[in-house]
Amino acid sequence: MGRDIAVLVKASLNPEIVRQVSEGIYDIDYTPLKISDVDRNALEEAARLKGILGGKVYSITVLTWGPSKARDKDLKLAVQEALAKVADEAYVVVDDNVIPGDPIVTSNAIVGVLKSKGLKPTLILAGEASVDESTSQVPGRVAAKLGYSYVGYVRRVLEVREGSVVVERDVEEYVETLEAPLPAVLSVTQEINEPRPPTLIQIRMASRKPLYTLKLSDIGLDVKPKRLIRDMRVITVFRKQVLVEEASMEKAVEKLLEYLEREGVLRV
Repeated sequence: MGRDIAVLVKASLNPEIVRQVSEGIYDIDYTPLKISDVDRNALEEAARLKGILGGKVYSITVLTWGPSKARDKDLKLAVQEALAKVADEAYVVVDDNVIPGDPIVTSNAIVGVLKSKGLKPTLILAGEASVDESTSQVPGRVAAKLGYSYVGYVRRVLEVREGSVVVERDVEEYVETLEAPLPAVLSVTQEINEPRPPTLIQIRMASRKPLYTLKLSDIGLDVKPKRLIRDMRVITVFRKQVLVEEASMEKAVEKLLEYLEREGVLRV
């Protein structure tokens, strides 16, 4: 009998398309969503491990950015990519009481999906951080709530044994090898693999796979939003367009240094 895998997939604010209104305020409602980049690495690793472990792969998504009615297209694209890539089934939580999401409510919703639907994956894979907020909290919180082992910043899954998983973990200055008991939650880095785009056949097959849209009441939760975002602002950079013209490089550098000193950028 195969061992199942769950992959956490987030529809994140797209950092490549920044929309703003007056005074540099970031327009959350009209900024499109995209599947978080490192989640693609998690899906790619799930596809590899499925061939080893057998079993099913589930994708779990919690919509954390509203308005929910305007997010249907972006959300479906993210989920369909997960289905096309590897997932056999997708579970999506869409509820205004989750929006705007925070790591506590999001992790509660993910655990609620797993428990209410009787899903007991051997491994839960997630990206090390989302492209929009990068809190890196959700995988660890999910592991704590389920009582699973947790290993972060996994750059390579070396072996899945009968009762444990052996991984390489990146801790900045060195790489360590760890063995963690199963079941386990692993957050992976981009170094773990090179995600491949789904094939045309995979994309066509994705539309035939089960996709379950759930509210909090469907998974036994009754929570209120814990976070209120008054506004988010875009950092705006203005160039002074100062041109330094001198006959020699030495004089140009000297003039530039004098200008930077007057501006307070350098202190002599």
